[in-house]
Amino acid sequence: MLQQLLNGLFLGSIYALFAIGFTLVFGILDRLNLAHPSAFAASAFVGIWLTEMFDLPIGVVLILVFLFGGILGLLIERIAFRPLRDRPDAHFAGLISSIALGGMVIALLQAFFGPNTRRFPAGTAPEDSVEFAGVTAGYLQLAILAISLGLMIALTILVKHSSLGRSMRAVAENPTAARVLGVNVDRVTSLTFAISTALGAVAGVLFALNVNSAQLGMGSAIELKGLAVIIVGGMGSLPGALIGGLILGVAEVFTIQYVGSSWRDLIAFALLFLILLLRPQGLFGKRKVREV
Repeated sequence: MLQQLLNGLFLGSIYALFAIGFTLVFGILDRLNLAHPSAFAASAFVGIWLTEMFDLPIGVVLILVFLFGGILGLLIERIAFRPLRDRPDAHFAGLISSIALGGMVIALLQAFFGPNTRRFPAGTAPEDSVEFAGVTAGYLQLAILAISLGLMIALTILVKHSSLGRSMRAVAENPTAARVLGVNVDRVTSLTFAISTALGAVAGVLFALNVNSAQLGMGSAIELKGLAVIIVGGMGSLPGALIGGLILGVAEVFTIQYVGSSWRDLIAFALLFLILLLRPQGLFGKRKVREV
């Protein structure tokens, strides 16, 4: 059982990193970026291409993919959201626009890389493992957990203890008042999208390493899980996204082990649904809705 718990934490950390990218934009800008799953898939393909073309170590690939994700996030904000921000239906229009942009990203991926599944070259990630107290953990799994938690901790520190973080919180409370007080709302918005997508980009590479494959539809497969995680954790809550992702990962692994792989999504989502029945605002959500 301890082994399965550990495996669930490894998988859940990837879900959490993906979901935190989702919730960062939603919690601060009140926008749902449905191009995020496409960035997740694109980054996995770009990571594999970088490894194959330049024979780079995986650590360097992750740094380059993080930068790629940041640039892609800036493009998503400029193309899919900024032109529509003054519309009365900006929330819904941006959502639809991001879906369209995400579809364009997937089409570009297929044009450049083809429709087939791609994998990292053999030996890209360490294959050794360590055993402790009867529990076996691969170096790759430990690295995935460490990278995911490290990025989430760094993001939390950024949001709570930096000038950019204070500006983000000001924009989240009231963008009009923040602008009056001298906050560059456009800059904060762009950086929020960049950081969000960069986290999703790293999550895409880690996921592809974990399952040893990258597919065009991999973002869509994880999209609903990411949305479920941020709802269960509490809309806009970074700690909630972390805990929700870990819960989902552990639930999936235990279901596969003790019930069967075909029941994985049913039982995992049923558990999340039960949590919402008991606590409708989510694990870390607030009952009072913020007014903007």
